[in-house]
Amino acid sequence: MKVMILAAGRGERLRPLTDHTPKPLLHAGSKRLIEYLIEKLVNAGFKDIVINHAHLGEQFEPVLGNGERYQARFEYSAESMGGLETAGGIIHALPLLGNKPFLVVNGDIWTDFPFKQLNESVLAEHMLCHLIMVKNPQHNPSGDFHLDSEGLLKIDGDPRLTFSGIGIYRPEMFAGHKVAKLPLKPLLVEAMSRKQV
Repeated sequence: MKVMILAAGRGERLRPLTDHTPKPLLHAGSKRLIEYLIEKLVNAGFKDIVINHAHLGEQFEPVLGNGERYQARFEYSAESMGGLETAGGIIHALPLLGNKPFLVVNGDIWTDFPFKQLNESVLAEHMLCHLIMVKNPQHNPSGDFHLDSEGLLKIDGDPRLTFSGIGIYRPEMFAGHKVAKLPLKPLLVEAMSRKQV
């Protein structure tokens, strides 16, 4: 399964650090944020990785290279100045991601999530995506979506959980949308209304 790492964001909350360095390329200890994620993905068997970039995007390829030193293969999806938001960035990268389900991970998170658990089999045949949800953090106390007793996500209901930024998507979820600035939530809400998340 291919992976897309979302790395195009501006990183406003980390300014002024992100005025000169994209947030995923900032060092946290001995490594860059994105390197911790790459290592976890590769260790779980995900070695075909697409990385999108926009803000200071010209820094990614010289720093990370083609993936060889991480025992992976990188492709880059360069976005126009300012970026395309999450869904727009995924749509722009679809030619690199292919026609099978793919994993998407936010490039600025540190996680101990066991990526080995994720493969195409977790995505039921009639589902468009499978999102990893977490308990609500302090910065998002009211959560994002309700997980019902059947394992379906809904826009309304309690209790609520927060979307982790990790999910598996079918390319069909983005069908019919042109490359443009487009957030992910409206597409998720639409799919939820059809019981496909």
